Amino acid sequence: MWKQLKAFIEYMEQAISKPVPDDEKIKLKEELLVKINFFQHERIVHLLVMMLFAICTIITIMGFVAFQSLGVALLFVLLMCLLIPYIVHYYHLENGVQKLYTFYDKLK
Repeated sequence: MWKQLKAFIEYMEQAISKPVPDDEKIKLKEELLVKINFFQHERIVHLLVMMLFAICTIITIMGFVAFQSLGVALLFVLLMCLLIPYIVHYYHLENGVQKLYTFYDKLK
């Protein structure tokens, strides 16, 4: 998903870097709005998954404090191994969508 967003950002940077006629601006804005909606949906899904993993990680920490079990500690490590990439991925999605907002503002 990040590669698609990055490619679209590069496409928009090239399209906006030169003077754009009004009819072309309308087409670019429509395409941009469709992509923004698509990436916003993706961002929300990843936010929910990331929050679920974060909550599970916190519960696992509390379980480890309560039971001091090796299995719970391993579950915590596994969840952290999944949570960190989700945070990085969500960070890229969030910043990419914010960049798309700036493109839309430039096309106004």
